Amino acid sequence: MTSLRTLGPSGLQVFPLCLGGNVFGWTADEDQSFAVLDAYAAAGGNFVDTADAYSHWVPGNEGGESETVIGKWLAARGNRSDVVVATKAGALPGYKGLSAPTIKSAAEESLRRLNTDYIDLYYTHFDDETVPVEEIITALDQLVREGKVREIAASNISPERLRASVEFSEREGLARYVALQPHYNLVSRDTYEGGLQDTAARAGLAAVPYFALAAGFLTGKYRPGAAVDSARAGSAAGHLESERGQRVLAALDTVARERDAEIATVALAWLASRPTVAAPIASARTVGQLPALLALADLRLTDDELSTLTEASA
Repeated sequence: MTSLRTLGPSGLQVFPLCLGGNVFGWTADEDQSFAVLDAYAAAGGNFVDTADAYSHWVPGNEGGESETVIGKWLAARGNRSDVVVATKAGALPGYKGLSAPTIKSAAEESLRRLNTDYIDLYYTHFDDETVPVEEIITALDQLVREGKVREIAASNISPERLRASVEFSEREGLARYVALQPHYNLVSRDTYEGGLQDTAARAGLAAVPYFALAAGFLTGKYRPGAAVDSARAGSAAGHLESERGQRVLAALDTVARERDAEIATVALAWLASRPTVAAPIASARTVGQLPALLALADLRLTDDELSTLTEASA
């Protein structure tokens, strides 16, 4: 039985791999999504991440597709209390930004689509610097007081605004961020390390990194001359052209071979070992993609292996 991790100063206990829901209702249809969710839950997984904006960018979609699929799955399986559901507000057209009325109405819509009366972890998807942190935190606190949200968190926020938010919560005795969702992986370290990570660490926040596999690059399937059929192939393949990308792939190859592990598992295990990180997020379009992600729970890299990867990614 994999041991669960506590999310920062919250009471939420989560599996060490957070299942990304961005593909549900996009590259995975409802049946595929249910199969992936079933397999993840069967392996002990209990932490699912989505957003109201997923996947409004797809022609014919208007957003909320992922939440709707997850809501149907929770209802069909009757397992709502077993799953830590995280969703986000602030990026869906029509509900953009973080004014108090927008946060309130976005949360109501998410609850409706998720077919639930509470959200376990509610993120501000992108900070809205036109709105004072006092207004944002007060609106989120109201949702917590009403029992509609258990814990609050932030994503895509500056260290200064994160610090100001936490300080306001503590000063006023309001709901306080417990987690942060940064862009962070072996080929993108400066998007988190430094001021943002320091602020999170001082506040005791848990990091739940997105793009944990760099849009698929860190699975090792992108190689010189290899064509990959993926909706995100362009962004992932770009890393192949950088010296760091090539160094990281070579280091991953070495460690994966020595440990008889998948490259993706090794990349996630490095991330999971980093200060403040509680559970990296990775998504699976098919059940076949899940084992390499789930294996993170059982792979502990040695100090030497971690150093090899850290140096290659510098």
